[in-house]
Amino acid sequence: ESFDEDGWFRTGDIGELDASGFLRITGRKKELIVTAAGKNVAPAPLEDRLRAHELVSQAIVLGDGRPFITALVTIDPAAFADWADEHGHARHRFEELRTGDELRGEIQAAIAHANEFVSRAESIRAFTILPHDLSIEDGELTPTLKVRRATVEQRYRDEIELLYAER
Repeated sequence: ESFDEDGWFRTGDIGELDASGFLRITGRKKELIVTAAGKNVAPAPLEDRLRAHELVSQAIVLGDGRPFITALVTIDPAAFADWADEHGHARHRFEELRTGDELRGEIQAAIAHANEFVSRAESIRAFTILPHDLSIEDGELTPTLKVRRATVEQRYRDEIELLYAER
């Protein structure tokens, strides 16, 4: 039972073989999102690509049992200060710019880049920028800085519902 029909050891990891035959781990099976249409989506690769953007601190990809994939994004406070300075918004606070077209455009570009690597069914179609970064103190991150997905989904359920209501 520990091995599948092809002889692979069942670790619970999800991966892909590259052209040279090397296995690259891309996520955990227990973290798979299954959309309403039955599409299996590993959130980790999308989240990793989003976090690679200089402004993004955390990204939580959602869509389990939903018609499409969405994301909650938090902004790195230090990177935001630099960005705001460069774009002539040094006097503005994050709360003022969070829903503005310019910051949303930056995050939309990061999402478009992440979506280049997945199929349409796996792509992020809507997102929201959360009002603050996730923290250990608020119980949203573990001491090792992993996102507590259930806590975040519960805390931001209203924002998540809006993402699906707007489409």
